[in-house]
Amino acid sequence: MRDIQVSPLYAKLRAEEPLSLVRLPYGEPAWLATRHDDVKTVLTDPRFSRAIAQGLDQPRLRAENTGDGIMGMDPPDHTRLRKLVGKAFTARRVEQMRAGVAQRARDLVDAMKRGGSEADLVEEFARPLPVSVICDLLGVPYEDHSRFRRWTEAMTNEESRTADVLAEIGPELDEYLGGLIAQRRRRPTDDLLGALVRARDEGDRLTEAELISIAGPGLLAGGAETVTCGIPSFVYALLTHPDQLALLRRTPELMPTAVEELLRHVPINTAAMFARYPLEDVRLGDTLVRAGEPVLAALHAANRDPDVFENPEGLDLTRARNPHLTFGHGPHHCIGAQLARLELQVALTTLLESFPELHLVDGPENVEWKFGVIVRGPSELRVGW
Repeated sequence: MRDIQVSPLYAKLRAEEPLSLVRLPYGEPAWLATRHDDVKTVLTDPRFSRAIAQGLDQPRLRAENTGDGIMGMDPPDHTRLRKLVGKAFTARRVEQMRAGVAQRARDLVDAMKRGGSEADLVEEFARPLPVSVICDLLGVPYEDHSRFRRWTEAMTNEESRTADVLAEIGPELDEYLGGLIAQRRRRPTDDLLGALVRARDEGDRLTEAELISIAGPGLLAGGAETVTCGIPSFVYALLTHPDQLALLRRTPELMPTAVEELLRHVPINTAAMFARYPLEDVRLGDTLVRAGEPVLAALHAANRDPDVFENPEGLDLTRARNPHLTFGHGPHHCIGAQLARLELQVALTTLLESFPELHLVDGPENVEWKFGVIVRGPSELRVGW
């Protein structure tokens, strides 16, 4: 699969074998769910558990069977942690961040313009913007933002499928976060990390390991890298659909709806990860899944289900009904989804307003794509203006 298309194999599976047996590079075989209804059931039905996967040889892309942090929990433990972190991602608090995100985006655009008439959108805009937002949330000093950029990419790129990379990056990140946590204990702050430290120390049953997992892999890999890949992927989608781009330029008030459609249409997350294990026999469509048989949810396949989306392969920025599953669904729905939406809206608005003649320098066919463990997107996207 290249560019923003979804392999036709998924359409074939949805139609002929919506629940199919697959095997990832590591772990036991699993069922792969590709229909929208089945994927929603796997993600939301309490008969499916994430917690019991932690003690099993769960299907995975990485050699090492590491813990999954908050993604490896069921209620009530998952509910407890989500409630703590959710205080930083209320709709009101996220919206209050819009002006600051917009200013950072304008600063990056100004730097691109000073560099000439073209730039790599990934390195000069898409990577620094979301990492800086997450760092601000955590209260990371500005001079350390570049270190977080390096850690984020290392945790999510294709090389991280080997245990060696994680063995090197993990302790380094944990040690750094441990230092920040110690600082917050000496000098309390109002940022997210400060709030988590207070929750840990004031008896909210947040362990030190949980605290570090949320602040590090949870926010960096799940938050920053998704937006980093989303920005250039969305720009590529718009530049290769000139009619839709022209529509968005004419009617910028469409931006929130447009971002939802881009989230549905562009397969940022193509990895069916975090297997769910049924606690009892469960029927999905015509297939009976036995208790203990892992099921993987293909979110990007569900987002192209013709039973749910009219013209599912098309990009329609005016699509009104759009129950996409890009951020998951149910208890594990991405807690930072509203922040990601805000960043993507601000990023696209800033780029389109700043560059009326935005175009791909090397043409769409020459864009190189990276396939990480969690997300995919252009490894470089040279644009001109």
